[in-house]
Amino acid sequence: MKTYSAFEGISIDRVQDYWDSRPCNIRHSTAPIGTKEYFDQVEARKYFVEYHIPGFAEFERWRGKKVLEIGCGIGTDTINFARAGAQVTTVDLSEKSMELARKRAAVFGLEERIQFCSGNAEQLSTFVPVEPYDLIYSFGVIHHTPHPEVVLEQLRQYTRPGTTIKIMVYHRRSWKVTRILLTEGRGKFWKLQELAAKNSEAQTGCPVTYTYTGREGRELLERHYFRVTDVRVEHIFPYRISDYVKYQYVKEWYFRWMPRPLFRLLERRLGWHLCLTGQA
Repeated sequence: MKTYSAFEGISIDRVQDYWDSRPCNIRHSTAPIGTKEYFDQVEARKYFVEYHIPGFAEFERWRGKKVLEIGCGIGTDTINFARAGAQVTTVDLSEKSMELARKRAAVFGLEERIQFCSGNAEQLSTFVPVEPYDLIYSFGVIHHTPHPEVVLEQLRQYTRPGTTIKIMVYHRRSWKVTRILLTEGRGKFWKLQELAAKNSEAQTGCPVTYTYTGREGRELLERHYFRVTDVRVEHIFPYRISDYVKYQYVKEWYFRWMPRPLFRLLERRLGWHLCLTGQA
C-alpha cells in the first residue's frame, strides 16, 4: 500500500489537539450542548446530509452482536448500534469528543451497552482487551491517523472467521478533491494530499487526511487479510456553505436543477466517502 510521506512527521498529539479543539459534528445543533434536544438534532442533521450511513452501518443487523467501533466522535453511530441492541466497545483519540459521547449514552440510558475506551488506535491492543468481535466499524477515522496501516494491523487481532469489517475512508477521485484542487490549490496537483488534508473538514487545517482510490482502499483491507465483499462510493455535499452554517439547506445552483437520479449517479462515481466492507 502506498504511503504518503507528507504525514510521516505528524505527531499523534497534534491530531488529538485538532479534534479536541472542535469535535466532529459538534455544531450540528443550536440547542444547549449535551441535552437530549441537542443530540436529537445532531443525529437528524447528520443523517439528512449523509443519508447513506444507516444503510452502510446496518445498525439493526448487529442486534445481540459485539461491535468494535474505531472513532466514535460524539457518538451518533455509537448510540444507534447500542439502540439497535448491539454491545459496543468504542474508541476515540479525542477526550473532548468522548466526553460528549459518554454524556449522550447517559442521556439515552444506554451506558450499559457501551464501553468507552480513550486512546490511539495505532496502539489499540495496549488499552482494549484482545477478543473477537462480530463487526469492526470505523467511519471517516483511520485516514486521519499518521499510520492507517498500523491501525489495520491492530484490528486484525480482534477478528475471528466471519468477522465483518466496515470502514469509510476519503475518496481521492471525488468531486470534493477536484474542487479543492481547482480552487484552493489552483491546479497544484503535486500538493494534492496536503491540500486535501487542510480542507477536508469543516474546520480547516486538519493535520492528517489520507485519500484513496477504490483500488487502494481495497488493497488497504486485502493487505491485512480481509476479503473485500463490497466497495461503494457515496456522498457529495450539495449545499451552499454560507446557508448551511445557518442551518438552511440551499443547494448550489449547479445541483439545484439536477434531477435526483443524475445526482445519485454522480455521487456513486465522484462521492467523497469510499465505503468498504470485508470479511475476516
